[in-house]
Formats: sequence, C-alpha cells, structure tokens
Amino acid sequence: MSKLLKYCLAVIILQYLTAPLHAQSPEITVDLKEEIAPMNPVWAWFGYDEPNYTYMRDGKKLLSEIADLSPTPVYVRTHGLLVSGNGEAALKWGSTNAYTEDSQGNPVYNWKIVDSIFDTYVSRGMKPLAQIGFMPKALSTHPEPYRHYWKPGDPYTDIITGWAYPPKDYDKWRNLVYEWVKHSVDRYGKEEVESWYWEVWNEPNGHYWKGTREEFYKMYDYAADGLKRALPTAKIGGINIAGTRGRGAQEWTKDFIKHCISGVNYATGKKGSPMDAILFHAKGWPKLVEGVVRMDMSPQLNDIQAGFKLAMSYPETKDLPLIIGESDPEGCAACGMATNPENAYRNGTMYSSYTAASFARKYILADQTKVNFLGAVSWSFEFENQPWFYGYRDLATNGVDKPVLNVFRMFGMMSGKRLVVNSNRMYPIEEVLKSSIRGTQSDIGALATKDSKSAAVMVWNYHDDDKPGPTEMVNLTIKNIPAKKVILSIYLIDKENSNSYEVWKGMGSPQNPTQEQIDILEKSGKLKCISSKKIKTHSSKALVSLGLERQAVALIKLDW
Repeated sequence: MSKLLKYCLAVIILQYLTAPLHAQSPEITVDLKEEIAPMNPVWAWFGYDEPNYTYMRDGKKLLSEIADLSPTPVYVRTHGLLVSGNGEAALKWGSTNAYTEDSQGNPVYNWKIVDSIFDTYVSRGMKPLAQIGFMPKALSTHPEPYRHYWKPGDPYTDIITGWAYPPKDYDKWRNLVYEWVKHSVDRYGKEEVESWYWEVWNEPNGHYWKGTREEFYKMYDYAADGLKRALPTAKIGGINIAGTRGRGAQEWTKDFIKHCISGVNYATGKKGSPMDAILFHAKGWPKLVEGVVRMDMSPQLNDIQAGFKLAMSYPETKDLPLIIGESDPEGCAACGMATNPENAYRNGTMYSSYTAASFARKYILADQTKVNFLGAVSWSFEFENQPWFYGYRDLATNGVDKPVLNVFRMFGMMSGKRLVVNSNRMYPIEEVLKSSIRGTQSDIGALATKDSKSAAVMVWNYHDDDKPGPTEMVNLTIKNIPAKKVILSIYLIDKENSNSYEVWKGMGSPQNPTQEQIDILEKSGKLKCISSKKIKTHSSKALVSLGLERQAVALIKLDW
C-alpha cells in the first residue's frame, strides 16, 4: 500500500472517529422485559405563588385539566395561605385573612378563603401540599410594611415585607396551626386530611425568612406540635431549602435534620421534632447568550442529587419520602420574557422538551441513590388577567394550554413499570450534571413504561440552545411485545402539533382575540394524536420511525 493511500485511509478513519455525534442516526431500543421500578407519578405535583388564583375562572379550569390528566391524585402547593389581607390576587401575592386579633388581642379565625382554596382541590380529587405560612400581620414581629406591590422588573427583594418575620407569640402561632388542622378534619374528614402533606414556610435560607436559623426551628417545632395535637397522624416535613447544592443550603438542611432527630424541641422540651418527609428546591439557570436563550439543566439536577444524597446520609431519613418542593428551569415564575428575556423559552416547545428530558434524569438520580422519591413540584400554574403569552412560567395563558402542559398529559398516559432505555444519542447523566446539554448533538432520549395491556415510550429531541436544528429520523425498536397485533398511537408536540403558541403567532399575536380565535387556540392547545392504527408485531417486535424536530416531544403508545 502506498504512503498516499495509507495517509488517505488514516484521514478517513480519523474523520469517522471524530465525527460529531449528531451525525449518528438516532437509535432507541426498549425491551418490555427489562423493568427498573414502578412508574411513580413524581410529575403529578404543581405549585404557584398566588393562592387566590386557585378559585378564579382560569385557575379552576386549569386545575380541572390537571386533575383529569393524572390517573392518581395530584398534589398542589401554594404560598400565602396564612397571609393577612382582603383576598385580592396579584403577582407574587395572595392572602386569606385566616388570622386576626380583636381589640383585646384575642385570636379571630376566619377560614372562608382557605376553604375556598382547599375546596377547589378536594372537589377535583387533588391533595394539598399545605404550606404553613406566611406570618399573619397580627402575629408578625415586624408587621409594617406588610402588603407589597411588586411587578415584573422590580427587585425581587421588594416582596419581602412583614409576612416574612417570626411570630411575636409562639403559643398563638401553635394554636393557629392547631385550629386550622382541626377545622380541616372537621370539614374534609380525618382520612382525607391524613392523605395530605404539610410543610412549614418556604426557602428559609433565602429571602423568605427574616429570622435566625434557631427562630425558624422554633417556629417549625410549634407549628408541628399544633398540627400533631389536632391530628397525630398528619404528615409534616421541611425545609424547602433554596439552592440545595450550595454549601450554605446543605449546612441548613443538615442542621434541620439533626434538630428533628436529636435536638431539643422548642415547643415540647422533648428530644427531636416531627419529620415525615424531606423537602428541598431545585432550579436551573437559563441565560441570554448573544441574543439566544441558553438553558442550563445542570444546576437543577445537581440540586436534586445533593438533596437525595443528604437524605440518604442519615439512617433516620433514608426511607423518608422526598419531595422536591419546587423543581424548575429557573427561579421566578412571574418574571416574564419582556423584563427577563432569558425566560423566552416558556411559551413554546423548548419548555416542553426541557421538561421531558429533565424528568427522565430525575428518575435516573432516584434510581442511583435509591431514595424514596415521592414528587417534584413544577412551580408553574397560570396568571389571571395578564397579557396573552407574556412569557410567564405557566401551563396556560388566559385559559389556553401551552405546549408544556401536553408533556404532563403524556406522563399521565404512562403507567406500570419503568423500563430500561438504550439510546445512542441520550447524554449520560454524568455529562448532564457536569455541563448540561451543550454539545454539537442534541439529546435524543426516551422514558419508557409497560403495563399489563399497554406500553408507552416518550421520546424528545432537546438542546440547551434555542436555535434551529435538523429534524431527525428516530428509529425506535420495542422488543418482547406480548401480542401479535397492537394499536400503535403517536402523540406529538412540535411547531405544528399540540402548540397553541405557534397558532397564536400565526394569527398575528392578538392581545384581544375574538371568541372564534380563542376557540381555535383552545383546540390547538390540546395534545394531538397524529396517528393511530393497528399493526402486526414481528418476532414480538415493533419498529417505529418518526421524524422529530429540535425541541419536539413524542409519545409512542402500544395497546393490546
């Protein structure tokens, strides 16, 4: 062989070995016999800042849709359930006026608005993840100023007012919780309230708490004591720490766990404090890079991994349910893309593909650490009487569903056991933890389940950069199907399907759409089945080829 021929051959081999991975044709294989664990509906948890949106028009509509998409009860978490005020809804604000005092300083309880919120949940078969907070004005050590008037673009710290301070009377604080839980049992029944989870406050290591760490533990102890006196079988946990991966947050969490295990209880004087679940937060960090949104899944997944490892590091906590109290691409749901252009991912398919790809990694991290992973709250709901598609982190706008809600509809169609997935284009969890999804290739991965009469495979084509990418033909092989004939259904979220945002833009982005336009938008916001047909399996296999746009998500479902 000549030197020139050898050189040319070497160049060809080198080019093949160093070719970008996106040149590989995406190949995914799922074997229905390779089970991992039950498909626990950890996705069926949602939350929001503004409690009064719950019983408003679009809030009730969306809650009904969320309840309908899940085969199991959905848990809902909201802030401000004990905040003083007239019940007026506003961005990052809400109130129930549950506690006031008369002229003699005696407690006055009013559960009307709290009941309106919980009634809305319970009537739909949903469960509260009931947040004990924030501080009523009459109990706050620094009651003025109390009501804030934050708007997008204002400093985030402007929301921190009198509701963020410790109680001036811990016995009254304990009795407030006792009366609330007792009232809930009287209204909804002991068995129903036993199925809820309760938690105290929110992000005490962040802006939401203006007391010391010891004052927080004291407040927690008194709240837990009031709850357990009213209902000994009620479940309570904490601490919904912010930035879980950080050293300070981990110190907070470790101290809280140690306090609950062996510390002196401020309320009872006994050893330890009730802890029936551990809660923490996990957030990503999108940026604007040369005018383009770049997502970052790595901080969120590192928060989750840190929280899981913390729980597993104590024998007393390793079996406790773990709830990610907020699990999102970033931190401020009410910061729209007009004031925060890095949040422009929220209206279209980037939010939906990120959600699919990130939840799959949450399951992987739970499998690796062997934790009791109960739920991950998507802090994403809706905002009443706001501009259409303003770019809030929400599931619907003015009653019209966004693409991201359709990912949860897909999750609702997945049940039974999770299965091993082999994909030549899915980024390893170690790489995503280190640097998110930034390479020349997109992340084409899958999450798969099998039940007695069905199987489902969710497939996505995700990349951190909000740039156009090639539509890729994904080849999916499903093995060991226990039937010779199956119904194959394909559901799709992309620019043309299950996407109200693209339809709205096609209308000229109207801020005052006609009723006819609203009807079209509502229809386009639903999950679309693009194909459903009977097929024969060959050697117990099914082969499915599907073109996926960048940021698209598909659900391939087999029924027999």
